[in-house]
Amino acid sequence: MNHILREIATSLETERLILRMPQVGDGTVVHQAIVASLDEMKPWLPFVQTTPAVEDTEANIRESISNFMRRTGLRFLIFNKETNEYIGTTGFHNIDWDVQKLEIGYWIDTRHAGKGYMVEAIDRLSRYALENLEMKRVEIRTEAENVKSRAIPEKLGFRLEGILENEDLSVDGLRWTDTCIYAKTTKKP
Repeated sequence: MNHILREIATSLETERLILRMPQVGDGTVVHQAIVASLDEMKPWLPFVQTTPAVEDTEANIRESISNFMRRTGLRFLIFNKETNEYIGTTGFHNIDWDVQKLEIGYWIDTRHAGKGYMVEAIDRLSRYALENLEMKRVEIRTEAENVKSRAIPEKLGFRLEGILENEDLSVDGLRWTDTCIYAKTTKKP
């Protein structure tokens, strides 16, 4: 099957959250979260090394809509069900439809950290990938020193398959970093 014809949910729900495909105009609320979270995100994420303009964030949202439609990347924005507050972003990238594997990435607005929202979102997303998209492998890669990010796959029972030493440069380009590879897989037939 041509992957572009695959039916993909444009929203998923958990007990407290709605994960939905980005929409035109979401750049403003995402940008506000980025600005509020710069200090926490800057050591780990390249897109916040300089503060993006609102227009840059909106352009990125529109690119993610295009990627979603082409099934090359499936970004979901996370909202609180009760308050409709934007909480963070997650999604699938490096999707290989033939091998049936993908990676999950995520970041959270610092103002909503520590409440278990991201664990809840990643649990739902990984179950959707394995059960509904019939992926054989769901992977989370995180820098070894990013203890908060590592806690999420560990809480959800992802297996640490290994740590790649000197696998990448830090986002500021000043030092070598190690990458942890966590995965959930389905049983081989």
